[in-house]
Amino acid sequence: MTDQTAHRVVQWATGNVGSRALRRTIDHPGLELVGVYVHSAEKVGRDAGELCGIGPVGIAATGDLEEIIALRPDCVLYMPHECSFDEVCRLLESGANIVTTRGEFHNPASMDPALRERVEAACRRGNASIHSTGSSPGFATEALPLVLTSIQRRLDHLHISEFADVSSRNSPAMIFDVMGFGRPPAAPIEGRLEHLRESFSPSLRLVADALSLPLDGFEVSGEVARARKDTEIAAGMIPAGSLAAQRTTVSGMRDGKALISFTATWYCVTDIDADWDLRASGWHLAVDGDAPLDVSIGFPVTPEDYPAMTPGLTAHRPVNAVPYICRAAPGIQTTVDLPQIIARLG
Repeated sequence: MTDQTAHRVVQWATGNVGSRALRRTIDHPGLELVGVYVHSAEKVGRDAGELCGIGPVGIAATGDLEEIIALRPDCVLYMPHECSFDEVCRLLESGANIVTTRGEFHNPASMDPALRERVEAACRRGNASIHSTGSSPGFATEALPLVLTSIQRRLDHLHISEFADVSSRNSPAMIFDVMGFGRPPAAPIEGRLEHLRESFSPSLRLVADALSLPLDGFEVSGEVARARKDTEIAAGMIPAGSLAAQRTTVSGMRDGKALISFTATWYCVTDIDADWDLRASGWHLAVDGDAPLDVSIGFPVTPEDYPAMTPGLTAHRPVNAVPYICRAAPGIQTTVDLPQIIARLG
């Protein structure tokens, strides 16, 4: 793609990922930041550059949706913790395209039909489009599998494994309260399994459908492991016998067998009471077909630099996708619908 037009962009939300996307939008040669939407009153009025750790850029953050619409952005990078379909539809019908890290839009076929039609109708009214992407789901569960299967003529099984070592994350609330590490271990609860199913099954189904191998359904399983000894991590102490690792697998089934599977292995201690493959943080993709492949992707940074690096894994692909969604036909656009996303780096 050679279009050199600067697209007018609004950054919606400035959390861990949103602030990284904001910074990358500011320094992107083909994007022009025109506005920032924030949820907290403390951030309203603050300069966009201050919100992402650089010098002032002369753009003040707002908490008013109508002020954002009045800016007439070409695209909104929509990255809140929770999705508001009222906000999404209002933006789309105003003519603003959306690239989002929210998982609700990875595969329109997996959406509630009435909700899908509401979003599609907003797209038609505004002649706008919306695309959902990120690192996982997104890059690891869609972009990479589509590339790796492009040299296959028979696919028996595609297994995507994600490994996340959170021992260097100095975030006690996330480690202990949200993820449950350091607490008495319990079997994976149904809510956790259902969350992973909802998060990753749309991506897996999207890839299967693109390969003309539609899935019959999904199976989800999970297991946990305990620390063998007291271990100090960045967030605090992991006592012996407490939860130290958890593994969940979402499998897309076809003809009674798993065709495409995703396994998330999250851990904060490697000395556990289970014989698991605890690789360094990254992804491993194994393709079993007539052109077998074994691909491992790691992050060559120090443990100290790892927490600061990871927001970019989710933020950068949406930023790179902005020119593509601005050129797309109206509607919910998936990874299969759009051209290959190529970063403009200079």
